[in-house]
Amino acid sequence: MQPFNESNFVPDSSPGYLVRLINQMSIAGLEQALAEDGLTATQWMAMVSLHFHFADTCAELARHLAHDKGAMTRLIDSLEARGWVERTRAEDDRRIVRLALTPDGYDVAMSGRRKVLACWNHWLADWSEADVLALLAMLRRLMTSMEKAGPFGR
Repeated sequence: MQPFNESNFVPDSSPGYLVRLINQMSIAGLEQALAEDGLTATQWMAMVSLHFHFADTCAELARHLAHDKGAMTRLIDSLEARGWVERTRAEDDRRIVRLALTPDGYDVAMSGRRKVLACWNHWLADWSEADVLALLAMLRRLMTSMEKAGPFGR
């Protein structure tokens, strides 16, 4: 099946365009919600990624969040300076620097999490639980399809 052709592929029917707009809108809303904690959305996402063990090095965080490695190092520097993240050398390989939330960092990340939950609950307030679950299922399915298919042209 080929769902798109030149006559029906316009921005409002492009999954990439719509996902990009939704991402931009959500980041803008999250930035506003997290500002009172002195956090950016990217800082919060890095802290939550550490909390949920999606990554534990700067390089892994950069890959996980699709963020520039140098910018991620600077972001971690700022979180470390605030006492929210700590760096430790790996025991088995001293070249590896592991990252972890400090107790204060955990508190800030969870405070941010409550604000992010409030944002999403606000945005989806008129959706049914079934609609939200269906959206999440379709987004996961799209992600899986894209991972299986790989980059176009290969």
